[in-house]
Amino acid sequence: VDGSANLSVNCSKGTLYSVKLGAGANGTIAQRLLVSGANQLEYNLFTSAARTTIWGETVGTDTVPGTGQGMSSTKATTHTVYGTIANSVANQDAPTGLYTDTVAVTVEY
Repeated sequence: VDGSANLSVNCSKGTLYSVKLGAGANGTIAQRLLVSGANQLEYNLFTSAARTTIWGETVGTDTVPGTGQGMSSTKATTHTVYGTIANSVANQDAPTGLYTDTVAVTVEY
């Protein structure tokens, strides 16, 4: 199951930055987990639609770079986060429910 969401960064014009995504409250960067009670779904977040690089916290390796365009809301830079819930992993046939995780977004400049 694939999905995506956008996040926006407002930064001073010309400022170089990197966007980092944490491991989440339930897993690791290599394998994030959505949780509903005792039930879990393995998922991950990626830097591109090809879903080849897991979005993590190592600048220059698995983060997304950007350059500030200015501080007004119309100049925010939008980055797309691509997510996938793995369907090839054993025990991924989880019952219906609300599955959640909390992932910290850090902008380093």
